[in-house]
Amino acid sequence: MINLFNAQIETLSIHRVGNKSRNEPIFLSEQPTSLNDEIVPLLKEFFLKPFREKEENYYQFAHDVDLEYNDMYNFSNEVFENSDNFHAVSAKITRHLFDQSNHPHIKNGEVYVAHFTNINIDNNVVDAIGIFKSEIQADFLQFTEKESQLEMMLQQGVSLSKLDKGCLIFNYKKDEGYKILTVDSNRYDARYWLEHFLSVDAFEDENFITKKYLKFCQNFAKDVVLPAEDKKEEVMFMNRSVNYFAKNDQFEETNFLNEVLDNPDLIPEFKNYKVDKGEKYSIEDVTSFPIANAAVSDARKSIKNVINLDTNIQIKLDFINPESAEKFVEKGWDEEKQMYYYLVYFNKEQKS
Repeated sequence: MINLFNAQIETLSIHRVGNKSRNEPIFLSEQPTSLNDEIVPLLKEFFLKPFREKEENYYQFAHDVDLEYNDMYNFSNEVFENSDNFHAVSAKITRHLFDQSNHPHIKNGEVYVAHFTNINIDNNVVDAIGIFKSEIQADFLQFTEKESQLEMMLQQGVSLSKLDKGCLIFNYKKDEGYKILTVDSNRYDARYWLEHFLSVDAFEDENFITKKYLKFCQNFAKDVVLPAEDKKEEVMFMNRSVNYFAKNDQFEETNFLNEVLDNPDLIPEFKNYKVDKGEKYSIEDVTSFPIANAAVSDARKSIKNVINLDTNIQIKLDFINPESAEKFVEKGWDEEKQMYYYLVYFNKEQKS
């Protein structure tokens, strides 16, 4: 988890990169940008707002051979080891970005490299490097008074309401390649920012594994539980799964299966499904891990708890009180009508 509320911009350097394939130039500023009390809060909101609104999917610097061969990892080390070198390193970062800007669709734009302090991540206060790029120019009107007439001029500039691209490199987990967050609003070439410029992989911490395991369970429910049982049991399996994650700090696969699978015949089915599909979710060898509560809360929001029937009727099951669905909803078959039915028990109707 991150808290950006108290983050401070210590230094900011602004450069510009063009598209290398179109022979557009690079412009590197000689000095860091002067900041004043009026613009700092606006820039801070411009840079950090997308990360507050975005789900926390962390990345880390990576390289097929060794992290030492990852340019951005080395640039980050330079800043974190001696922040006095920040502006010189910001120029190296911008030139590295320019060298990757050779796809014809890549737009030119300003590059902002910022050194932040007082950022809280996983209850640790650290500094961070922010790299942001504005690519889209917005139209705006400027007005001037000329004698008795108010005249307008159409101009273009960078809108502070939307960041096009950005990343935050936290001075945390250095040996694993640092923890990194990234945003990209203009996905005309997603590989350019993540793969070519940053060279990152997903950071496989407890948040990552918790999300992946729950996503795997969702697909197991759809592909195996639903055909073997029914829609109600698919929904209830996912409800029991999320509740297991919510009430435990540590995941243990054997305990999990015994608790969430009512039908013991599905346990070997689960293990076979994991052999076939586990690699896709990066959980093929995972049987125990610390559970990330934030990931469980996010997963609960995405799990459907509604049974949609072909008679235009919906049955909504309560995830807060799952025992109600187990005790008071029964499925059966009507021979006369040749139709399935759900029988719902209740004492009285509740006022809405």
